[in-house]
Amino acid sequence: MNKKILMMTVAAGCLVFGSCASKKDLENCQNENKELTRNYQDSKEQLAASKARVSSLEDQLAQAKKDYAALQGSLDKSLANAGQNNISIEKLVDQINESNQYIRHLVEVKSKSDSLNMVLTNNLTRSLSKEEMKEVDVQVLKGVVYISLADNMLYKSGSYEINDRAAETLSKIAKIIKDYKDYDVLIEGNTDNVPVNASAASMKNIRNNWDLSCLRASSVVQALQNEYGVDPKRLTAGGRGEYNPITNNNSDVAKQRNRRTQIIITPKLDQFMDLIDKAPEEK
Repeated sequence: MNKKILMMTVAAGCLVFGSCASKKDLENCQNENKELTRNYQDSKEQLAASKARVSSLEDQLAQAKKDYAALQGSLDKSLANAGQNNISIEKLVDQINESNQYIRHLVEVKSKSDSLNMVLTNNLTRSLSKEEMKEVDVQVLKGVVYISLADNMLYKSGSYEINDRAAETLSKIAKIIKDYKDYDVLIEGNTDNVPVNASAASMKNIRNNWDLSCLRASSVVQALQNEYGVDPKRLTAGGRGEYNPITNNNSDVAKQRNRRTQIIITPKLDQFMDLIDKAPEEK
């Protein structure tokens, strides 16, 4: 509904000021509308992922509470015949205590998980500007950090060469990687499902989207190593071609979202959990 209202407003504005409005103004309005639509879709997906993580823990917690209620009911019945069931009562009490401990453990795990995700997200995004955050998506899922970068921010059009515009953002991401020096880093290239242009492919030795995604990941790895001093022993370059989409390829906006490079940071579990006790730095 919001999108329809926005389009009607743009259309009305164009009719009223049609005599002085230019094609450039219309294109700007359309681009702004696309950006709003993309941001709205990203927010929906992030919210859905968060709800799924919380739902899983809540299901476990609900099941534990059901088990606790069943045990409590058995205990109540046993208490009515205490003289005959002393051994059973002691066993049930032990089981109830174990159930209580499990419930407390689930609550603690959920709390730590939420705190950890918040700390890591703050640490990873504190140096990025508002403009950069429009093209850089940071998520923490099950202890793994995913930094997703739009292809038009990183590469020259139709190429795997890094453009000048990407330098500042890559330098900030390199600093994050160097701050967590014991973490492994996978650079993963992804494309849409549009075949590589035949003439361009022959000149650049790119046969298909597999080649393009691998070469783009390799370009980012080499930039992190050669220009920003990241230890190459920590880096892995890989490509997934068109076979790891985050949405369908039915529109230009969807294809643009699928054309991305992901930087995946995987810390060791003990180091990862230690982050909970560290306050994130201010931007």
